[in-house]
Amino acid sequence: MRALDNLPAVVIGAGPVGLAAAANLHERGIAFTVLEAGDAAGAAVRQWGHVRVFSPWRYNIDPAARRLLDDAGWVAPDLEALPTGAELAADYLQPLAELPQLKPHLRYGARVEAISRLGLDRLRTAGREHTPFLIRLAGGEEVLARAVIDASGTWGTPNVLGASGLPARGEATVAAFLEHALPDVLGTDRDRFAGRHTLVVGAGHSAANTLLSLAELAAGEPGTEVTWAIRTASPARTYGGGDADALPARGALGSRLRAHVDAGRIRLLTGFSVHTLTPTDGRVRVVVRHADGGEESIRVDRIVAATGFRPDHSIASELRLDLDPVMGATRALAPLIDPNEHSCGTVPPHGVDELSHPEVGYYAVGMKSYGRAPTFLMATGYEQVRSVVAALAGDWDAARDVRLDLPETGVCNSNPADSATGDSCCGPAPTGEPAARGLATGITGGLLSAPLNLVTLDAAPAGGQTGGCCGS
Repeated sequence: MRALDNLPAVVIGAGPVGLAAAANLHERGIAFTVLEAGDAAGAAVRQWGHVRVFSPWRYNIDPAARRLLDDAGWVAPDLEALPTGAELAADYLQPLAELPQLKPHLRYGARVEAISRLGLDRLRTAGREHTPFLIRLAGGEEVLARAVIDASGTWGTPNVLGASGLPARGEATVAAFLEHALPDVLGTDRDRFAGRHTLVVGAGHSAANTLLSLAELAAGEPGTEVTWAIRTASPARTYGGGDADALPARGALGSRLRAHVDAGRIRLLTGFSVHTLTPTDGRVRVVVRHADGGEESIRVDRIVAATGFRPDHSIASELRLDLDPVMGATRALAPLIDPNEHSCGTVPPHGVDELSHPEVGYYAVGMKSYGRAPTFLMATGYEQVRSVVAALAGDWDAARDVRLDLPETGVCNSNPADSATGDSCCGPAPTGEPAARGLATGITGGLLSAPLNLVTLDAAPAGGQTGGCCGS
């Protein structure tokens, strides 16, 4: 037996994917420790507990975790129901974390500051694969591990408002006016938005959820204004696939948002790149710079930065990582999820081979594994950790038998212009499609084609514009 085999595998993060890794490690008989920076399982999920997810329970429960829960007499929720983040934490993650097979191995308030190899920096090669990982916690304690499964996610590292990937000028000075993704507009945060003008920047599901809540608030609170700003010329990506989406709630999300925009309840600004932010008389002056160098401005009371998240790999700076320079995912996974090269409707199944780094035994999984790719489903993370744990157990046949059974988006092209020529995404489905394919990520195009009321800053609405890859 190798000396490493006497050490536990360490999982960083007790969210859905981290706990799924723990359940798989238990089933495989591999000793493990879960290090969670928060004070409870699913700490990040609880921060957006007011949001109802668009995928039903059946996509949100890990199979290995389900087997452990069922053996303990757990009463499963309605698998077709849509849980909120709070329900996901209370009805699934917390019962899972309390199981006697997992609970003794979970440590809360254990924030990881750095990962290295015991006695070796990144430069040293000799004996590296047989040297334990050294994990240093915020309090100075050090933990040794045979392998590291990093499921720490990206919630704590949101993207900035600036269009160049850098903070907009003055972004730090307006922190008091700035909200990050998914504020509880209709609940605990209501007073910050009622009767005020809010600007939501972003084109993903977080932006859509916040916009719908703001529109509901505006219906009952006079003086509440909602402006939505995106960098692109079309909101088709956010509207999604509508009725063609295999997840009805996800399709309905975009359809409801579109209805509010069409009715004028939400003002849509396109080609919007934040340049400077300046506090002005208790409000914020937002200056936009266009591609031609021109500038315009808008004054608002609150800004919601729903601009997505990015991974923080700094804790692994002494490990040998092979990261794609664009995506921040592994070099093997990046082309499968790159929103600039999105293929029609699917992403290939992937597991330990696509998640491996030159640093043998270290795997970033879950949201963190996707780098800056904007869309991720829990079920993808569950299959990732099943494959990784099978590899740690030496069962390479199971590790490489990766499968994804995920719903289609109803959106199938990252570049609407591509669909105007050649193979349209509205044409017949391709034949001979490989089996075991699932949800594609980073979608920037769509099937919708009804007229949109798009406006530019300080301009009147322009009618008759269309979005999506299929003309009307």
